[in-house]
Amino acid sequence: MIDKPQLDDLQLFCTVVRKSSFAATARELGVSNAYVSKRIARLEDSLHVRLLHRTTRRVSLTEQGDIVHQWALRILEDVEQMGEAVSSARAEPSGLLRLCTSSGFGRNRVGPALSALALRYPALHIELELLDRPVDLIGEGFHLDIRIGAVDEPNLISRRLARNRRVLCAAPSYLAGHGTPQSLAELATHRCIVTRERDSQFGQWTLHGPQGTETIKISGPLSANNGEIVHHWAIAGHGIILRSLWDVGPSIARGDLVHLLPDYAQEVDVWAVSPSRLSTSAKVRVCVEFLEGWLAKAG
Repeated sequence: MIDKPQLDDLQLFCTVVRKSSFAATARELGVSNAYVSKRIARLEDSLHVRLLHRTTRRVSLTEQGDIVHQWALRILEDVEQMGEAVSSARAEPSGLLRLCTSSGFGRNRVGPALSALALRYPALHIELELLDRPVDLIGEGFHLDIRIGAVDEPNLISRRLARNRRVLCAAPSYLAGHGTPQSLAELATHRCIVTRERDSQFGQWTLHGPQGTETIKISGPLSANNGEIVHHWAIAGHGIILRSLWDVGPSIARGDLVHLLPDYAQEVDVWAVSPSRLSTSAKVRVCVEFLEGWLAKAG
């Protein structure tokens, strides 16, 4: 017979899985490594299964542990939503809210917005991670991904927060030395600075223009997975970039960059993405609505 596991132990277990480490879990929770180990052992004893493979550097799920982890996530989220359902009169949202977004957009847009959100709802505990890579929302324990670009995962729900488009631009110094492209096809002969975006295929740009959607292969001596670095490289005269208007708009206005081929752009809106089973969470809903209003004012 399987004993009943404790909710606190399931919560700790999910944190260990997210962190892949007892030590990192202990640091996050402000407890000792021995405490974490003891609680995991108690959970394993209650279920009569081994949940984790342990090495000196990290831990990973066993086959049975993966099953328990999926159920634990579902149970904990159901408990949270039950609390919200019976506390509908609560004046403000509360609890932990974990979000991720790309580094540049996080620093320039999402970070300031969450600062204002935290002031309005002090009972919220907000964790923001800046990640320039694809994210497994469920596996990594995020409630929201604030994403620029397409949402292709069928198991996630999304809500558009703001319209956005990427445009082509380069520094006057680059154009003086290499010429100004007059057509999309000419980009193949230019130095292009490639950003390894979450939503795009490396080494090619797809834009919409007078002839519809066109894809061009591009190359250059510099590439990075960080948009801010790419932006600075372009200002320094290293080549042509394709960046969001929210990012390069001020540089274009100052004359540090020149908007090229203005009839072409890449439509990449800003989306709030969450696991479908969290779509009714009050704290997620409040955050999404707040970000939508914040980005509308920011322009």
